Amino acid sequence: MVNEDTLSYIIQHRTDDPRKLALQSRPSCVDMAYALEQIAGWQAARQKLPRWASTEGVVFPPHLSMEQCSSELTASYKNRVADRLLGGGAGDKELSLVDLTGGFGVDFSYLARCFKRAIYVERQQRLCELASHNMPLLGLPETEIVCADGTEYLQSLDHVSMIFVDPARRDDNGGKTFAISDCTPDVAALADMLVEKADYVFIKLSPMLDWHKAVADMRYVSEVHVVAVRNECKELLLLLRKGKDGESSCQARLFCVDSIQKDDGGVEFATDCFDVESGNGALLSSSFANPVEGMYLYEPNASLMKAGCFAELSLRFGVSQVSRNSHLFLSDASLEGFHGRCFRIRQVSTMNKKELRKSLAGITKANIAVRNFPLSVAELRKRLKLKDGGSDYIFATTLQDDSHVLLLCEKA
Repeated sequence: MVNEDTLSYIIQHRTDDPRKLALQSRPSCVDMAYALEQIAGWQAARQKLPRWASTEGVVFPPHLSMEQCSSELTASYKNRVADRLLGGGAGDKELSLVDLTGGFGVDFSYLARCFKRAIYVERQQRLCELASHNMPLLGLPETEIVCADGTEYLQSLDHVSMIFVDPARRDDNGGKTFAISDCTPDVAALADMLVEKADYVFIKLSPMLDWHKAVADMRYVSEVHVVAVRNECKELLLLLRKGKDGESSCQARLFCVDSIQKDDGGVEFATDCFDVESGNGALLSSSFANPVEGMYLYEPNASLMKAGCFAELSLRFGVSQVSRNSHLFLSDASLEGFHGRCFRIRQVSTMNKKELRKSLAGITKANIAVRNFPLSVAELRKRLKLKDGGSDYIFATTLQDDSHVLLLCEKA
C-alpha cells in the first residue's frame, strides 16, 4: 500500500525530470523508487497513452514494460480490426477473448471492449497486480486476470472467439530479437494449437521483421497488417484463421495502415489493401519514366514503403516509377486517394556543378531526402551547402538508366 506522502510527491513533481529528482534530497516518508517509476511512467504515457495518463489512479509499470507496450493509436486500430471480424458484435454473450501475453494491458484493454468475456493472462505477478488495479479504472471491471504462463494456459484452454499474442522480443540477456522463432512464445511452433483453440488468432510482431518471411514462417495467415503512426512503422500484425482446407480460410490480404491526424484533433486510419501475392512484386510489372518539370512526384507513406507493393501501386493509380529501387512515383495529373506526400517538380538537375549552381540559385535551405542515391542526407547537404528547412524540397535519386538526379520540388 502506497502512503499518502508518496502519492502527494508524485502529483507535485509529475512534470519534473525524474533524473534530477533522483539526485535531490529524499524525504524519508516518500518511497522514492516507486515515485520516480510513476513519474517517468506518467510522462511517457502523456504521449503514448493519453487516456491512461488522464485517468486518475492508474499505476504504471517499470520502464521496459512501458517501452514495449502498444500506443493507444495502434491498440485502437486492433479494436477496429476485431470489430470488423466479429461483425460489430460487441457484447454478444458468446464472444470471448484471451490475451496470452497480457503485459501492461494496453492492447487487451482495447480488444476486450469487443467481447463479452475477456481473459488477461500474464506470468509476471507484478503486471497482473497492475492489471487488476487498472482495468476497472479504465471501464473494464469484469476482466478476468490469470497469473500463468501463456503457453501452459493455452494447452488447457477451451475454444474461444479470439486469441491475442504479443511474443516477447527479448532474449535471456535482454537483447532484442526479431525472428518469430526467437520470440517467446514461438507462435510458429504453436500455430496448429492456436487455430484449433480460437476462431481468430491475432499476433503482434516487430515492425523490423520482413512480412514476407513472417508469412512464409507461419501457417494459416489470412491477413497481414503493416501499421504506421505518424509515418513511422510501429507494428506488424498477422491474423491466423483455419479454413476448411486445413490452411488459411481464404486468399491472404495485406493491409497498409497509417494514422492521420484530423483537423478536429481526432485520428483516422488511411488504409490500402492488397492481395498478399501482389506484395511479392514478381507477378506484376511497372512502367518507368524520367521526371520532368511540372510533373507530380509521389512518395508513399511508411506502411506502403514497408509493404513494398510498388508495382501494384503503379497499376492501381496509373503512375510510373522513377526507377525500380527509388520508390518514387510520377504522374502528369494530381491524384486522389494516394496515401503519401505529393510534390510538384520545379526543376530536374544532374550533379554537374555548373548545373547545380544554376538550379539552386537563391536557395539557402531545403528539406532533403535521398532515395536510392550514393550520398547520405548529411553528405549531400554539405556538398550543396544548404541548411535544413524552408519550403523547398529536394529528392536525390537514381533514374532507371542509373543516372543520379536532384528533383527540386514544392509541396502540391
